[in-house]
Amino acid sequence: MIHANPSQYIATLDPDDDYEEIVRLLQTVVFPWDTERALEFALFRTYAVPSISGLLAATGQFTQYTRKRYDDTELLLAEAVEHGLDSERGGAAIARMNDMHGRYKISNDNYLYVLSSFVFQPIRWMEQYAWRPMTDLEKRAWFNYYRALGQRMKIQELPDSFEAFEQFNLRYERKVFRYSRSNGDIAHATKMLFLSFYLPKRLYGLASPFFDALLDPPLLAALGFKQPSSIFRCIVHAGLKFRALCLKCLPKNRTPVSFTGRQRPTYPMGYAIDRLGTFEGGITATPTNKS
Repeated sequence: MIHANPSQYIATLDPDDDYEEIVRLLQTVVFPWDTERALEFALFRTYAVPSISGLLAATGQFTQYTRKRYDDTELLLAEAVEHGLDSERGGAAIARMNDMHGRYKISNDNYLYVLSSFVFQPIRWMEQYAWRPMTDLEKRAWFNYYRALGQRMKIQELPDSFEAFEQFNLRYERKVFRYSRSNGDIAHATKMLFLSFYLPKRLYGLASPFFDALLDPPLLAALGFKQPSSIFRCIVHAGLKFRALCLKCLPKNRTPVSFTGRQRPTYPMGYAIDRLGTFEGGITATPTNKS
């Protein structure tokens, strides 16, 4: 359904009962570009945890098949958002994530931290760079959605409140963010991928400081990236603020943007959910038609 004013419609919903619909509207209608960027930078924050980046580096997937791993992650998360956590497609995506993660020894705290990044990085991004911040109702719904996802992923000790989860997120970053080579290797490969979305390869070096200007000093240090000058930070932040001002003045989008329906070079013929991600013995073989 297309609503005349999606933001006003969201305000009529209950964040404890209607959180799936609220998140779907926020991600696909109200903030589609901003949500995608925010979740990308949420991934970057997880690379600053050596136990997470070390596992990613050991598999070789993020450095050898960076675009595929990015697409697989985005598609699996988007399937649950766009179709519902308990829908056939959403359930299949969560089952694929659980199967993939279940082959590795991943601490519960690492699961919790990654999940918390998906909660709080988008909220912080909207506060800084989107055409408006999330409302308290939307923040609660966003938290409830990812808590429900965490339950289906069998993550233990999920905080009961938004505030407790945010405190965990901040405390964990202070405790575990530190440099390791695997942090830098995974982050560099992913940064090159993100730059490739917008620029030819010959401009990556020039654009790199502008990208880094979106990362805070503790994160940059943990990734081994150089601290950009205040000039780069001012340019990037001013540019995104100007974009937000323009969007605030323009007519608002009312048409859902489908992340799962987007054509991707990784899957030119479409994809099957049960073939996304990694498998025992390495990367999946030839992409198959979308089911």
